[in-house]
Amino acid sequence: MTTGFVLYDDAIARAAEPFALTRPMGELRVGALLIRERWSRVLGTAPSAFVGAPHLARFTEFGSPAAARGTLAAGTIVVNTRCAPALDAIVAHLKPGDAVVVDGVVAAVALPGAVDSAKLASGTAALGDFARGTATTIHGWWLTHAWDIVRHLPPMLAADATVLGAGITDAPPVHLAVLGEHAAAVARGAYIEPHVVFDTTNGAVVVMPGARINAFTRIAGPAVVGADAIVAGGRFSCVAIGEHSRVCGEMSVVVVQGHANKAHDGFVGHSVLGRWSNLGAMTTTSNLKNSYGPVRVATAAGETDTGMQFLGSLVGDHAKTAIGTRLMTGTIIGAGANVFGDRSPDKRVPPFAWGDRAPFKRYEREKFLDVAAHVLQRRGHALTDALRATLGAAEEETRRKKPKKKAKAPPKAKTKTTRGRRGR
Repeated sequence: MTTGFVLYDDAIARAAEPFALTRPMGELRVGALLIRERWSRVLGTAPSAFVGAPHLARFTEFGSPAAARGTLAAGTIVVNTRCAPALDAIVAHLKPGDAVVVDGVVAAVALPGAVDSAKLASGTAALGDFARGTATTIHGWWLTHAWDIVRHLPPMLAADATVLGAGITDAPPVHLAVLGEHAAAVARGAYIEPHVVFDTTNGAVVVMPGARINAFTRIAGPAVVGADAIVAGGRFSCVAIGEHSRVCGEMSVVVVQGHANKAHDGFVGHSVLGRWSNLGAMTTTSNLKNSYGPVRVATAAGETDTGMQFLGSLVGDHAKTAIGTRLMTGTIIGAGANVFGDRSPDKRVPPFAWGDRAPFKRYEREKFLDVAAHVLQRRGHALTDALRATLGAAEEETRRKKPKKKAKAPPKAKTKTTRGRRGR
């Protein structure tokens, strides 16, 4: 029996490259907070379970709920994880059958009766089908693709920083240079060296407890630096830096999921960096085409026009790039990929790939898990049996879904040709 609120990944959420392979969507940072954390603030309670892809059944990380099993009781609130509610939204109470609506679509519902969690397992259930009572409308943002995290970041982060900054009452250090009219909120326990500038002209800058901002750093809001993160110098604008991350250089319109490294020079723009990812020194992203046209991305489902003029790279969990890596506009690097070489990598690097261009070699599973264990250990964490099983299952999932090679076509019959003039 499960009570409380449940995070539900629908079929669209489960296809969001490159992050859905290794984590439920509720564990994605969208704006300043994880989607799970956003719904917890809105509903005033903690989640009790998630319903996601079968290969994530043992997923657990940093306070995340376990996969749902058995019956969901009447009144259990189920939320669609593709919806990121505004942090200042409040839903006081939902009776069985009541719903929460964002942009005219049901984003959460209190189940009108008991439901077997297996009925949600495929991801095809629509929460609107369970709505029977009153609808409460709140503000939020819907995500259809992973790059929507970048698309919505400026307005979402501006709103988030305002809300989170209002909860910090300590005065910023007197040696901090602050420009602009929005808040510069520095939580107790954060440390800011001299020669740091916060430009709050376009939004608040918020620094969480334990974070450290080194000298010669300029941060332009809206921006939120998570707990125990280190900003080691450079220029940053419109960034959400997840907890325990280390960043340096230049970043603009970027979400760092947390426990990630971009600790050296290099530009990263309009991008998302997965948890435990590491960008080698001078790794640089292109976030704008020379034609100034809309960015197209290559996914497992085919090529898609994002409709976005600015889009850098989406870097999956545990992915790594070598020094000097140059990532083209709209690059997707799959989870666990190890990217290196003397050329710009393909715009789609598959999960657990080894190298920079197709045909990629495969990152051997046990070698990958051994490296992951060392990475976690350096941050004081262990590769638990559950996490090892989850990453192993994710790797196995990529093998299961690997497209079959096309059969070679029979050779064409030779025909007599005449020599002609080469066209220009």
